[in-house]
Amino acid sequence: MIMNKQEFLTCSGLQVQTLEFWLEQRWLIPEQTSVGMRFSDMDVARARLIQDLKADFGVNDEGVDIILRLMDQLHGLRYALAQLHHDWELRSKQPLAAEHMASPKRPRSD
Repeated sequence: MIMNKQEFLTCSGLQVQTLEFWLEQRWLIPEQTSVGMRFSDMDVARARLIQDLKADFGVNDEGVDIILRLMDQLHGLRYALAQLHHDWELRSKQPLAAEHMASPKRPRSD
């Protein structure tokens, strides 16, 4: 679901000042459109994660920043690994090159 700033504030339960700070910190990066910011369900989930880290675990702002950066790196690496796996799957299903198929193997002369 895509929502504007006000809908996001209502859905996430954030105060305007908190959202502004999180945007400055780049903890949330909504899509920028000609009509303003557009937030997604993933932004809501990330906001709830930040709220949990701060309220339930007592993580300070520096800690939140580190945790979010590490999580973003992890997701990026998982995506890259999935792409490599997909590419490997595609390559392993390709037929052998014509030059390999054209030259028969010679019997060993042991």
